[in-house]
Amino acid sequence: MGKLKKTLLVSVSTIVIAVIVVIIFISPIAKYLIEKYDEKFTGRQITLDRAYVNPFTGYVYLSNLKIYEFKSDSVFLSVDGVSANFEMFKLFSKTYEISEITLSHPHGIIIQSKKELNFDDLIEKFSPKKNSDTTKDPLHFNILNIKVNNGEFYYQEKLIPINYFIKKANFESTGKWWNSDSIAVKFSFLSGIGSGDMKGDFSINFKNKNYCLAVVAHKFSLQLIDQYLKDLINYGTFTANLDANIKATGNFADEENLNASGLLAINDFHFGKNLKEDYASFDKLVLAIIELSPKNHKYIFDSLSLNHPCFKYERYDYLDNFQMIFGKKGSNVTSVTADPAKFNLIIEIGRYVQALAKNFFRSNYKVNRLAVYKGDLKFNDFSISEEFSASLNPFYAAADSIDKNHKRVEVSLKSGIKPYGNIAVTLSINPKDSVDFDLQYHLQKIPVSIFNPYTITYTSFPLDRGTIDVNGQWSVRDGFIQSYNHLVIIDPRVTKKIKNKDTKWVPMPLIMSFIRERGNVIDYEIPITGNLKNPKFHYHDVIFDLIKNIFVKPATTPYRQEVKDIETEIEKSLTLKWQMRHNSLRTNQESFIEDMASFLVKNPEAFIAVYPQLYAVKEKEYILFFEAKKKYFLALNNRNAQSFCSTDSEKVDKMSIKDSFFVHYLNKIINDPMLFTIQDKCIRFVDSIIVNSKFKQLNKERENAFIIFFKKKEVEKRVRIYSAVNIIPYNGFSFYKIEYKGEFPEPLLKAYRGINELNDEAPRKKFEKEREKEKNRL
Repeated sequence: MGKLKKTLLVSVSTIVIAVIVVIIFISPIAKYLIEKYDEKFTGRQITLDRAYVNPFTGYVYLSNLKIYEFKSDSVFLSVDGVSANFEMFKLFSKTYEISEITLSHPHGIIIQSKKELNFDDLIEKFSPKKNSDTTKDPLHFNILNIKVNNGEFYYQEKLIPINYFIKKANFESTGKWWNSDSIAVKFSFLSGIGSGDMKGDFSINFKNKNYCLAVVAHKFSLQLIDQYLKDLINYGTFTANLDANIKATGNFADEENLNASGLLAINDFHFGKNLKEDYASFDKLVLAIIELSPKNHKYIFDSLSLNHPCFKYERYDYLDNFQMIFGKKGSNVTSVTADPAKFNLIIEIGRYVQALAKNFFRSNYKVNRLAVYKGDLKFNDFSISEEFSASLNPFYAAADSIDKNHKRVEVSLKSGIKPYGNIAVTLSINPKDSVDFDLQYHLQKIPVSIFNPYTITYTSFPLDRGTIDVNGQWSVRDGFIQSYNHLVIIDPRVTKKIKNKDTKWVPMPLIMSFIRERGNVIDYEIPITGNLKNPKFHYHDVIFDLIKNIFVKPATTPYRQEVKDIETEIEKSLTLKWQMRHNSLRTNQESFIEDMASFLVKNPEAFIAVYPQLYAVKEKEYILFFEAKKKYFLALNNRNAQSFCSTDSEKVDKMSIKDSFFVHYLNKIINDPMLFTIQDKCIRFVDSIIVNSKFKQLNKERENAFIIFFKKKEVEKRVRIYSAVNIIPYNGFSFYKIEYKGEFPEPLLKAYRGINELNDEAPRKKFEKEREKEKNRL
């Protein structure tokens, strides 16, 4: 018995010592073997600080693991710690099973160059060989309970280029069994660039490529889009973030095999020339999806809303703002789309949305609520002699229950027009046929003076009076049009001709004499028939009115002259208009101011209040152009400012702002390809201090020119000139608004009585209300 005990003790001790020796030495041996045979088995260099291996429990821990890029000293993947549990007993059944694996603080990078990825060599290395021996019993591999804690992963695309990463990434999966084709993952991470977070669940079947996704995003930055956008644009910036709560199932091999529901919102969208100047933006775009299933032909949405969209379209001497960004006719987008070697996420998203939406109108679709709130749609034209600017603001659009099963869908649009006017549109459309609709529209209270940049450029004549009203009704069936369109312009008036080389000449006063009717109104009805592809405009009403004016108006000349004289008397008594960049008064204006001074002398209790209404934006534009041309003129002739005389001033005034030599000089001096307009180049060329000083001086000179007549008769103390107000005047010119306190001049009272009598007569009675509205705007 003693000998047996001794034998057992020795055996047990040997086993224990062997186990201890194995435990002590297998870990450094494992580290040694990993670093020695790394490239042989993986093709990559691998390093680690230490390894712990317990062959009895199957527990493995690797500290500070680093896997390097293929034939490079750059790190592909680094992990602070990797722990895994191997099921040792299953090795005997030819099953390799990792029952649990955890990666702590991994840091990885994926690099793409065209279609090549920096892990292609690993895929090739571990892919099954085609000629592998199939007679052997297969090995089974299970990897279960996978966890990634607090990871950071980078993606780089060399061709565009793209640099993006996510941080604090956590992934958890039950893993994949050898006899299962599916894997499910829970994930969460933060955006590495910008703000926001995303979390959700994802599962995929590798055999049939079916997937299931549930994702929640909160203010997740879309800066990744900006990097792909750089490949499509010549310049510009983009920012936005994403909110989402989406559930979807589908198949990666079939784009239309999708069934999705939930909420998708894009917030704080900005796209434009730079961070300060947007071409397109909105506060929020929200899409609430009830069921989106292209394969089953279902597009059911609870709502689609767009809050505070802003869009700016600008025309330049060469191209427009969007062609300047995307290339002529979108050439940048075309070139990227045509290059099969390039992957661009924006293009792919566009293609995917197009694929999803291609059967929309042939499907069962429904949108319970469609709305656009507080829009601002701007149009600026810099291609003419001076800037034209207008906008629809605030713009609203709404449609309730857009449903294919309904007979009609009602859509309403309404907007203010800046600087003046408004528009209202109602549309009733057959949801099953887009060429079957009824349309009503009304544009009103639009001053003709807003179009002065065009009338000056193409005729040399600005307009300083007149209001446009346009309304119509369209009925379209099967693409065939029956429409009524009515244009009315109340009291249009041509003012003094502008002479410079920028403008063409058209005899507008003569044309007005033909197109204006007896009551000083342009009133035309223009029906449109035919079909949408080939509409026919009927001008018989226009032609008839022209013929009538030729034969009828000469006989009514005394009446029209009486109207004109009375209107002039009223207008000059209430307003004093200033020509752009001019400080002098015309002879008839001087006579009128002298009469006002005499009126104050005769009426000691009366006094006059003057309110300067300044078109500062346009006046400064005129000053800017003149000072820029003047500076060019002096440089061209090697002159100084002191030698600049009135003859030189006249030459500069008539010089075209689009003169090719002047523009070439500006481009050479400024040398900034991001300045697209003459206005921007002149602002860079002429110090704003000079423009503001000249504008201030101009207004002071105007005030002196006005008050001098009252000083001569010693009644200037009864004339109070208030602080100037910067506005966009209805008449298109800076002016003095004059109010009488106490007595009113008899000529003004007489003129009011006369115009009231004339407004009651047939030629003017029809548009009496419209004239009253226009009078209140001046």
